[in-house]
Amino acid sequence: MRLGERIREIENDERWDPAVLRLRRLADHLPSGPVRDLLHGVPLGHPAHPTLVHLPMGTWLAAVVLDALPGDHRRGAHALVNIGLLASLPAVVSGLADWSEQHGRQQRVGAAHAAANGGGALMFAASSVARALGRQGWGRALALAGMGAVGIGGTLGGHLTYYRSGGVNRADHLLDLVPEGWHDLGPLDGFPEDDTCQGDVDGVPVVVARTNGSVRALLGTCPHLGAPLGEGELVEGCVRCPWHGSEFRLDSGTVVHGPATASLEPLETSVVDGRLMVRLRSVGG
Repeated sequence: MRLGERIREIENDERWDPAVLRLRRLADHLPSGPVRDLLHGVPLGHPAHPTLVHLPMGTWLAAVVLDALPGDHRRGAHALVNIGLLASLPAVVSGLADWSEQHGRQQRVGAAHAAANGGGALMFAASSVARALGRQGWGRALALAGMGAVGIGGTLGGHLTYYRSGGVNRADHLLDLVPEGWHDLGPLDGFPEDDTCQGDVDGVPVVVARTNGSVRALLGTCPHLGAPLGEGELVEGCVRCPWHGSEFRLDSGTVVHGPATASLEPLETSVVDGRLMVRLRSVGG
């Protein structure tokens, strides 16, 4: 059995549920609003966690490499271990924020991911203590074991990202499915005022909102986890996702609040003989 199939087994393993519950309780203490948006990576336009993990992973790997090289690199390796420990803190918090907004199957794998990385971090902490006490052999051994643990954690994280699409833009493929030109969504009167409504262009979902005498249309799938935005609600010039509360500006599709980090693609609108017409704005191929 391939490794990927073994990781899939974790998704259905209820033995991880107590750990998932504890992590959910921990995530409930994370601040909301702009701070949480920052943890998700809204200002970046993509999740912050994959970026933040590079520093601890890189410094720890560098420490292990220094340990293996000839010469006296004890001070440098010890410093790199400690830098990695400090850098792991924002990576952990951002990962917890993202994890808290995933489906159950993803959260089980995420709990295993956290366990592996947490075990690795503890080994690097023990390595730092051993080095400070002059036990260089133990320090090197613990760092090597810690690197193996975070490598396993990274493999589980890769499954979440690439197999289960955690953090990717779930709506990007829709750009390739919308035919060129104008498309008739139906009578304008069929779209209620001050509410969202779902339409479609050749099967591609579109969310339509009529507010203050204007009509706006966006691709109708939330980039976060694919929720139907036509079931969302209007909030101060934005459409709010019905699943996790991400908010997008009606006029531009820009993310106002996460957990989504990718913006929605807006559609041009026109009313012809009382019928709503839409077309995709020019997007690079």
